[in-house]
Amino acid sequence: MYVWETLDRNVQKTSGSGSRLIETTNAYNPNEGSIAQRTHEAVLEGATRLLYDCVEAVADVDLKDRDAVMEAIRDAYGDSHWVDQAGIADAIQDPRTTPAVSYRFYLNNIQENADGWMSKDEWGLCLSEEDPLKPGDQIAIGFDGSLRGDATCLVGCRLRDGKLFLLHLQENPRDPNQPDWEVDVLRVEAAVANAFKTYRVEWFYGDPPYWQEALGRWSIEYGDDYVFEYWTNKPTRMTQAIERFRSAAMVQDLKHDGDEFLTRHVLNAVTREVPQGILITKESPRSKKKIDAAVAAVLSFEARADAIADGRMKIRRSRVVGF
Repeated sequence: MYVWETLDRNVQKTSGSGSRLIETTNAYNPNEGSIAQRTHEAVLEGATRLLYDCVEAVADVDLKDRDAVMEAIRDAYGDSHWVDQAGIADAIQDPRTTPAVSYRFYLNNIQENADGWMSKDEWGLCLSEEDPLKPGDQIAIGFDGSLRGDATCLVGCRLRDGKLFLLHLQENPRDPNQPDWEVDVLRVEAAVANAFKTYRVEWFYGDPPYWQEALGRWSIEYGDDYVFEYWTNKPTRMTQAIERFRSAAMVQDLKHDGDEFLTRHVLNAVTREVPQGILITKESPRSKKKIDAAVAAVLSFEARADAIADGRMKIRRSRVVGF
């Protein structure tokens, strides 16, 4: 990303002298926000000085139909006579090849990962830019924290309508100039304090690893009936929370304000099947595509459900007694 941005800026400054930049790639995954996607979308929006040329096979080919696959390959590869079309068809129909890989890398179709947790369109349908969060709103909070490698996030969820919003995020910049980067703990503490000061926080779920001592202090400070540990490494409980979140998203019973960081983390998440159900995870252990805000969102939505079940939607009022 940084290399491309540097090259692009330099080409823009020297295009009059003949500088050009060529990008060549496979079809992109629209959940990744890649350079290829940015270029394509820029062309669609009318950007000038960009020549975009892409040959795609017909979409939604029946990958089990050999004749249909061969026809799609001929469409995608055009006059590239050196291509082993039969070999590509064999690769597509190999049981080890997922449909997403077949469409993207062999037929050049823009395609989401087959194991992606949430599609861009599904998440987009939950966008609500109306009725923004206001100070004093009743909310639940989900917290997923790290110290170095991953992101540390606080996500809020309004009780009355399930609207999600990002309260705080710190993400490892992966900058070679900052090899010893760590989460600023004091900023996290301040974000938690500010959330409790600004909103009526009715329920707080936090994943304890690295932060168990902090969760204990927050429980003492804000009330042990408001701040709770939620161990995300317990599959039975976590799969139920993930299923509740996704089911709500499918019928737009949850909302979000379009925050780009929360959206990126949600779309980065892929599914992993376990005996208890479906979990979400990064696409690989070493992946730089973080999902911590997605996990915090699941916890906040679960916290909202438990707060409502506990009757917290009824705003408690102090009673003044006169003599």
